[in-house]
Amino acid sequence: MLETSFPGIDVVLSNYPPAFPKRLLSKLVPVVQVGVIGIVMAGEQIFPRLGYMTPPPWYFSMRANRFGTIASTWLFGNFVQSFLQSSGAFEVYCNGELVSDSSRSTSFMTSDQITFNIII
Repeated sequence: MLETSFPGIDVVLSNYPPAFPKRLLSKLVPVVQVGVIGIVMAGEQIFPRLGYMTPPPWYFSMRANRFGTIASTWLFGNFVQSFLQSSGAFEVYCNGELVSDSSRSTSFMTSDQITFNIII
């Protein structure tokens, strides 16, 4: 919409970084995913090395439905990671000046309000 209203405008899109705790948690999600998949695939070798001669009962239910467990872990983990990495925030600059910042404002600005701020 801005390109039609203002020909020659340069629009640059980039991700606004989420808060540090969310970034840290999003880095731990793949570790948990690989851990669950590793336990499902090699639990009979992992548990005796950890000192458990027989695996816990929950392992056998995960092992019985190996494909479902791995697929659910992968899909749910990717959903959580994508949720943690997206902030939904954006900034609008015009000639190096901040026009709108959705992470600091309490209300969501419409495109007409942003256009009005650019014109002024």
